[in-house]
Amino acid sequence: MQKHWEFCAISEIQKVNNYKVPSSWTVRELLREKGQFWTPDWIAEPMVEYVLAGKDSVLFDPAVGTGAFFRAAKAVAARRKLAVSLVGMEIDPATLSRAWEHGLTKEDVALVTVGDFLLQPPQVRFSAIVANPPYIRHHRIPLERKAQLRQLSIQTIGKPLDGRAGLHIYFLIQALLLLEANGRLAFIMPADTCEGKFAHDLWSWIGANFALDAVVTFSPEASPFPYIDTNPLIFLIRKSPPRDKFLWVKCRYPETSALRDWISQGLPKQSTDELEVIERELKEGLITGLSRRPISDYQGEYILGDFAYVMRGIATGANDFFLMTAQKAELLKIPREYFVTVIARTRDVNGEEITTRTLELLESQGRPTLLLSLNSDNITTFPEPVRQYLQEGERLRLPERPLISQRKPWYKMESRTPPPFLFAYLGRRHLRFIRNIAGVIPLTGFLCVYPKVSDEAYIERIWKILNHPDTIANLSLVGKSYGGGAIKVEPRSLERLIIPNHVIEQYNLPIQRRLLLDRN
Repeated sequence: MQKHWEFCAISEIQKVNNYKVPSSWTVRELLREKGQFWTPDWIAEPMVEYVLAGKDSVLFDPAVGTGAFFRAAKAVAARRKLAVSLVGMEIDPATLSRAWEHGLTKEDVALVTVGDFLLQPPQVRFSAIVANPPYIRHHRIPLERKAQLRQLSIQTIGKPLDGRAGLHIYFLIQALLLLEANGRLAFIMPADTCEGKFAHDLWSWIGANFALDAVVTFSPEASPFPYIDTNPLIFLIRKSPPRDKFLWVKCRYPETSALRDWISQGLPKQSTDELEVIERELKEGLITGLSRRPISDYQGEYILGDFAYVMRGIATGANDFFLMTAQKAELLKIPREYFVTVIARTRDVNGEEITTRTLELLESQGRPTLLLSLNSDNITTFPEPVRQYLQEGERLRLPERPLISQRKPWYKMESRTPPPFLFAYLGRRHLRFIRNIAGVIPLTGFLCVYPKVSDEAYIERIWKILNHPDTIANLSLVGKSYGGGAIKVEPRSLERLIIPNHVIEQYNLPIQRRLLLDRN
């Protein structure tokens, strides 16, 4: 099967499996700027197959790019002997101009409008809408644009979505508004579409106004975007009366025709070697998360927040300035009393524990373990080496950086009590909790886990429940999923981690919890 990589103009490429793809650095940077992915044919064709539904149609793509879905539509139309008109929008004319380099003709893109789909959507409705919308995260959206998107949300679902919704979320909303009666939409989007803070409000609106036919997920090895750190999902939605059930599908293998065959056969409920198909209650799916496997019985009345509270690690705003090795601190002649010992990166911890030996190894490898931790408001109270170093920070204009500018004075560092346990904020390792024997302070690559009772026996029990395989398995229920099986868990979400009843009973924690409640 020929692969068409859809991406914005690039100069750096590398060969992977005999196909030219953007280098990892280029992919990350260009993706962040334009939010563009490339869509392989084995994904584009089944999505088009769904929206066309075997009928002559006008197919609309609100983010045409270089035309992956137009190519797929031509292939499906030829195979099914359908008459399909191609209509779309694209905000980046440079990207659109490359469409004929990828197998399209100028006639194929003649009905594509160059413009902003969110601000100037078509004034007509469509029976078939398909897209891989731009994945631009909220912190890259200008404030003026955010205000416009907020208004779109209020007008559509009756309330503003949480400000962390990315641009792709509004593409989905706007596209759903353009569906005609019984029209179909297929969007491929990142898992945060149904895992973010905004997900409940978004899917409550969708579930009340549309029929969710299916959600297609992918095992890590089957990801359509293997070089991008995202967990993609395909949503198949109709403008029809809402349904109580939907199909949840796990695609196990890449480059498979099974997905196209399954859709062309009318979404059968039977699983195959290549596709796992589960019929689920929509209510359950919205609670569990549409990206997550269904859970029939959580087997837990307790959550981690019953026994511990969670905080993020320290955000310095300029690691290259505030974080340093012992050798550099000695070279600068800054006294040790102005530092705290820290762990900076998840990959700095290879085992289950952080010990003094861990710190010694990091220092021997040239890894920084000291954080300049100043709390005085008066710079004149510091010794001369500290004052000189802060002056260097001012010369580098560090006080103007967004996070640092909020601190008064700018060099005043956040403080944390060394937590007994750390949690890797984003990672692929099976073991995500780390015992902090060395008493270090973590930076933002970790979360701090503080048991609510400080006696050693209680802390030891907490350590055992955190590392129990059944507790670890529940992390997927509270985290956001990314590429390659990575999970990201925010502090409040980690506090909602379900501790299975049998784990609680095994370590007698209900007694500890009652003691805690009595003390409070």
